[in-house]
Amino acid sequence: MTPSAPSSARIRIGSAPDSWGVWFPDDPQQVPWQRFLDEVAEAGYEWIELGPYGYLPTDPARLADETRRRGLTVSAGTVFTGLHHGPDVWDRTWAHVADIAELTRAMGAEHLVVIPSFWRDDKTGEVLEDRTLTPAQWRDLTAQTERLGREVRERYGLRIVVHPHADTHIDSEENVNRFLDATDPSLVSLCLDTGHYAYCGGDSVKLIETYGERIGYLHLKQVDPEILAAVVADEVPFGPAVARGVMCEPPGGVPALEPVLDAARALDVDLFAIVEQDMYPCAPDKPLPIARRTREFLRSCGTPGTPRTAG
Repeated sequence: MTPSAPSSARIRIGSAPDSWGVWFPDDPQQVPWQRFLDEVAEAGYEWIELGPYGYLPTDPARLADETRRRGLTVSAGTVFTGLHHGPDVWDRTWAHVADIAELTRAMGAEHLVVIPSFWRDDKTGEVLEDRTLTPAQWRDLTAQTERLGREVRERYGLRIVVHPHADTHIDSEENVNRFLDATDPSLVSLCLDTGHYAYCGGDSVKLIETYGERIGYLHLKQVDPEILAAVVADEVPFGPAVARGVMCEPPGGVPALEPVLDAARALDVDLFAIVEQDMYPCAPDKPLPIARRTREFLRSCGTPGTPRTAG
């Protein structure tokens, strides 16, 4: 056994409804949830995220039964927030968070992925607000995110991990650094999405090496650099960019995932690394072959996992 083997085992690989083209609780262009669960297990993954609340069953007993019989375990739930709008949106935010946090806890997960609200609509491209926050909005964003971290921890025993995301205010290296520097590490950790960070010009390995103590969760994703260059040049919104194929199957894009995983292993902490290849919308037969190839590729990068047989 090589010396890196114990640390390698700390990276727990999973996937998410996103990799099956699922962005919404209900959409005719998405595969049924039963098919997602069947295929994610068939592809060799053992961990999944809940995805958009309402896509998977929200009854904890039913969802536990559906996941257990497929050998799947939930790693996290996901919430969307607009906390830079300040205390006035807290009640509305908490109403959205509470049900998801309750289900996440009931499924035995410990993380809640927090995605900031978009400054332009990810489906239509409509500009919703200024893409640059004012100093006051930055103060509201950091203060309210710390409040969310405290409340989620105290009420549900969960840890929030904030997800930098294209077309949001936490996106580039500058904004991610500013956000981390202004928030309490005991309350706020980061979900580093390698694809979104590259989409916005960031270096995932550098971020891990610089802010390693703040990395609480990973999303593994790559971007096609040629498509990205055109997207940036044409100022294409994120949703239409995904439809162009900007998020691509590894190892065909950037960043290279092996150095990212090596940097994550060097932290010597338990981390989930959840595969997310944005593909909304996509043909229903497209995700499974990609998921199988991606899982095999990640095994070649030293991540644990035993291939499954179909059936």
